[in-house]
Amino acid sequence: EVQLVESGGGSVQSGGSLRLSCVVSGLTYRYYCMGWFRQAPGKEREGIATIGSSRRSAIYADSEKGRFTISQDDSKNTVYLQINSLKPEDTAVYYCAIVNTYFACSLSQSQYKTWGQGTQVTVSS
Repeated sequence: EVQLVESGGGSVQSGGSLRLSCVVSGLTYRYYCMGWFRQAPGKEREGIATIGSSRRSAIYADSEKGRFTISQDDSKNTVYLQINSLKPEDTAVYYCAIVNTYFACSLSQSQYKTWGQGTQVTVSS
């Protein structure tokens, strides 16, 4: 059974940076998509970035290109989300998710089957 555990959230000042981590255990998929999502208070969960097992390219939400970077470290079974130039509107619970698939990755949360518990990011002005 695949399990995901996020960490790295916290309270930061506007303009700061954070690197979120998602440790993956029990992964046996050969083909998969790993995504980062967030849910702000009173808002729908939205996709931020995703990367496939092929690593050919990552996909980012148009609104977040340039400030967010998704990456993987296979030696640590970890997927990262680097967030720079944080803004108060980035305040949300951030989740990682995975799906066993050979098909193209997307930022649609319905594609993903296993989710972590989330990590809170709070940005103050």
